Amino acid sequence: MENLLRYKNFSSELVRSRNIDVWLPPDYDPKRPEGYPVFYMHDGQNLFIPELSYTGITWEVAPTLTRLISEGAIEPVIVVGIWNTPQRFPEYMPASPEIGFPESVVEDLANQEVILLSDQYLEFIVNELKPEIDSQFNTRTDRESTFTIGASMGGLISLYALVNYPDIFGGAGCVSTHWPVGHTEIQDLMADLLVGYFTETIFPPEHHRIYFDYGTDGLDSLYENHQLKMDAAMAERGYVNGSDLWLTLKFEGADHSEDSWRKRFDGIATFLLSPHR
Repeated sequence: MENLLRYKNFSSELVRSRNIDVWLPPDYDPKRPEGYPVFYMHDGQNLFIPELSYTGITWEVAPTLTRLISEGAIEPVIVVGIWNTPQRFPEYMPASPEIGFPESVVEDLANQEVILLSDQYLEFIVNELKPEIDSQFNTRTDRESTFTIGASMGGLISLYALVNYPDIFGGAGCVSTHWPVGHTEIQDLMADLLVGYFTETIFPPEHHRIYFDYGTDGLDSLYENHQLKMDAAMAERGYVNGSDLWLTLKFEGADHSEDSWRKRFDGIATFLLSPHR
């Protein structure tokens, strides 16, 4: 694919090595005075090339952004696609002890020999990957130009990145956020714990943009009640849904799939990159 570069097995001292895809916008100029904003996107193998995607369907990131740029809807943006690994769950599951996991969950993770690695994963992005991207490409390195986007548990890790590194990330795209983690008996409890954690850690509206959405079919049908609780917390913090700092959208009939997410990626990109009013 034109303008798509790959770091094969990008090494890390914190997490497993993995491929990193970097997409450059059309007419990318390494000397462009104003530089380029950057999207750091999770599940990177599902973004560009159908043969690499789980389902053979991608988010169609390149054609969508190319169209939006040509229409003048957004400014040109660089995309960093961070491939997942067999450790996707431990890397994407928020690990803060402040979440207050019940003992049964702690024991279950221990029995499965699962060690949560989300703090290390975010440290990898911030302290290993981002410096490499900033040194090799004409990026704008400021918070207002740096965003993180993911779907399902990728939505969780995107929000976790925002609250843990508010000076690095200026916005998060949390797509079909998977609040009800775990087996059926504990899903509501886990969702309440996660919403409670983010309720306590989300900052008042000022600099950061936060995008949520969810569908109504398949796995997404489990999300609405939990997202409404998160939305209530956002409103209590002073955010206004539909403003340039917060947007939550419900998509009737949409399911939990790359096909659904590609259809709304243009709205995600436009929201995150639109000028502040």
